[in-house]
Amino acid sequence: MSPNIDVNEIEKFSQLAKEWWDPNGKCKPLHIINPLRVEYIVESCQHSLAGKNLLDVGCGGGILSESMAKQGAKVTGLDLADASLNVARTHAQQNGLSIQYIKSSIEDYAENSNEQYDVISCMELLEHVPDPQSIITACAKLLKPGGKIFLSTINRNHKAKLLLIYGAEYIARLVPKGTHDFDRFIRPSELMEFVKNAGLQCNDIIGMEYHLLKNKFSLGKNVDTNYILQAIK
Repeated sequence: MSPNIDVNEIEKFSQLAKEWWDPNGKCKPLHIINPLRVEYIVESCQHSLAGKNLLDVGCGGGILSESMAKQGAKVTGLDLADASLNVARTHAQQNGLSIQYIKSSIEDYAENSNEQYDVISCMELLEHVPDPQSIITACAKLLKPGGKIFLSTINRNHKAKLLLIYGAEYIARLVPKGTHDFDRFIRPSELMEFVKNAGLQCNDIIGMEYHLLKNKFSLGKNVDTNYILQAIK
């Protein structure tokens, strides 16, 4: 198994398994931002995912995976938490969706799989692993020439710390305390360097801004906190 794993992080998200699909539970932020993520990915892929081979890295309970499948993509989801994968498989089956869920790190999967993907998504994972570069490099191996990858994470600055740790965790209680580790947040310049090192070209970067008082997110040019980087091979 790849060493690029934080066992505490896997356990943390395993404990959330029963709440993955509760839009008012501890995974509420994912349900709030999911339509924004899907909208951005679909628009960036010429307004269609129909027939595309898509890999969702760090799929959790399948919130994003299911949305992509409903857009007509052939979806494979990777995760290392058994509890989350069990929830994802059950929910997909209940909704008549054919999604392949696999327990594996992206590094091991890239080493052992001959699959090539049109689209790869890796959302809210990079800030939870010791080595983000390893994740992106492995993703690049699985991406078809001309394929696109979507990476979302959190900027490392005082504003992000104030809004997403003190604000979202302690004031709004939007996510459980301890969800985020400030030291693992990633500046856009750092993520762009990781992408370049993996042989990919940055295509676009867009912010997902959290409005504390309104308790909502929106897409925009502001990348001070959450953001999505799109790259092409």
